[in-house]
Amino acid sequence: MTPSHHDADETIGVVAPVAEPVGSTARAAEPPAATPTERHTATLTVISVAQFIIALDYSIIYIALPSIAADLSLRTSLAQWVVSAYAVLFAGFLVVGGRLADRVGPKRLFVIAMVMFGLASAVGGLAQGGAVLLAARGCQGLGAALLQPAVLGLIGTTFPAGPVRSRALAIWGSVGASGLATGVILGGLLTAASWRLTFEINVPLTLLCALGAAVWVASPGDRTPPDRVPVLASLLGTGTVLTLALGLTLSASDGWTATGTVSCYLLAALLLAGFLRNEKRSANVLIEPVLRGVRSLRVGAGATAFYMASVGSEFYLLTLLLQARKGYSPLEAGFAFLPLAVMVTVGSTTAGRAVRRWEPAVVLMGGFGVAAIGLGWLVVTLHSGSYALALLPGLLLSGFGHGVIYTSMFIIGTHDVPPEHQSTSGALLTTSQYLSGALTVALLTLVLGNSASYLRFRWSFALITAAAVAGLILIAARRRLLSRPVLDRPEATIGSIG
Repeated sequence: MTPSHHDADETIGVVAPVAEPVGSTARAAEPPAATPTERHTATLTVISVAQFIIALDYSIIYIALPSIAADLSLRTSLAQWVVSAYAVLFAGFLVVGGRLADRVGPKRLFVIAMVMFGLASAVGGLAQGGAVLLAARGCQGLGAALLQPAVLGLIGTTFPAGPVRSRALAIWGSVGASGLATGVILGGLLTAASWRLTFEINVPLTLLCALGAAVWVASPGDRTPPDRVPVLASLLGTGTVLTLALGLTLSASDGWTATGTVSCYLLAALLLAGFLRNEKRSANVLIEPVLRGVRSLRVGAGATAFYMASVGSEFYLLTLLLQARKGYSPLEAGFAFLPLAVMVTVGSTTAGRAVRRWEPAVVLMGGFGVAAIGLGWLVVTLHSGSYALALLPGLLLSGFGHGVIYTSMFIIGTHDVPPEHQSTSGALLTTSQYLSGALTVALLTLVLGNSASYLRFRWSFALITAAAVAGLILIAARRRLLSRPVLDRPEATIGSIG
């Protein structure tokens, strides 16, 4: 829908600059100040490209994974950590990144994180062994953990709550959704030449984003007073997920009763107990008390977790199905993802328009419903030899649902959050997303086992279908709460988790 001239104050776009009166020579030599709408456009462009890079890098690795494992002689259980090392470090330090964005400013953190991400990508592209590659992936995840909340913080401080922010989030979400899908297609094209290009492609993009932010993005005027960053809480939380995911991996390769497996689960339990104790008694916690009772944030965190456990993990399963089971080459697998890529973008764009007419909760329910139908179709037909008749319908439906979910879940999650906590709340949403992704990949690796038969693939797709259904049920059960207006008083956003 094209806004009218009366909606100019809520429109994200470029308008003609306002003429300045002629002043002194020194003043005339200064470049004309950008209008608010021009700043909005510049900021949205930079952060959308950054989100595209994050999403692209997370998904592009799936197509390249078999080639990486073969070239560096990585076992299947170890090759999984090319994905998980990124996801766990990303999720584990997102809230730290959110606190840093709130304290030092999202623009400054954005530039630092983008440079860090680019350097890690360069090292990964040059890696000659598995240890260096996994370290580079972990550093990429850490850089992304600082970058993502900086992006969300810039959205929260640049675009006022309401239609303007919803439109910005819709555009940002659409670009991110297309990055997730484009990464799989581009991964096939680049891997056909060399898997190293899947890392090196990030380097020029990150440098351009860092330069664009330094030149075009304005620094927010107000900033939260300095406070301690919850490093201990993040280490405890990250260690919990890391050891739990490692335990699931060892369960698949060594068995449930192996010494290493049992040790990982015991260590995960101890780290979790330490994390919960720290959250209860420490003054420097990971989840600030003011955010624990924000209903939209709690529901949004659940939605992002079910998103990643369903359509967010479809990329991993589909890549293995096409290459390991059906014998597709990386390039063929990349092109097989093309319909999925197109429908993710279509679904995200549709959601951006739909939330202007209907409640975001209704849109999100529709996304989970369509995704569940598409994934369920794949459960039934994945063994067939016909791509067009068996896989394509499921990919079209699940791809559309994917795009709808991706856009609308962030609109719901940040709706009731106070402006001064936008960075941290955005980090919590994405933490839930990627922690779920890391654990789901580990669980799917356990279900698939070493044989990766059609039966095991069917069980794996059934598992992510169930996650989509669970997401639908969650939003349906909480829809009435999300529809209630938020009162302009402290009690409206302070409560307990329950």
